[in-house]
Amino acid sequence: MFPGPVGDPRNSRAVYPGTFDPFTAGHRDLVDRARRLFEHVTVLVAVNNEKRPTRSGAQRAADIRAGLPREWENVTVAAWNGLTVAYCRQHGAGVIIRGVRNTSDVVRENQLAAMNETLGVTTLLMPSRPELATISSTIVRATVA
Repeated sequence: MFPGPVGDPRNSRAVYPGTFDPFTAGHRDLVDRARRLFEHVTVLVAVNNEKRPTRSGAQRAADIRAGLPREWENVTVAAWNGLTVAYCRQHGAGVIIRGVRNTSDVVRENQLAAMNETLGVTTLLMPSRPELATISSTIVRATVA
């Protein structure tokens, strides 16, 4: 690891934000890969009632933590209501992790990454593994309903 100051892409703390409603196999895979790259990863559960989540942010965060292996000691889970960049600044994280499944995701995530960069935090886009690229929380919710 090459730890650096907040805002430095070599910082050893990363944040993986999302609604995670529900947390999918693709999300879990991305956390697993990120935890191997960074000294510490926080799965940041967005508390945004406009998205009409099926459960509260605290419930989603608790379920995610319960579903992660205990040996993933460098992964924490937190619920957050606010800008991801604000969380990063408050908690010393220099990198935001975002998963991309397809070209539509890349376009959208590049726009968010540019905004985050102007606010002083680098975004790392991580492509989905091919076998997980078709999984989304929306599809999982639709198949459960």
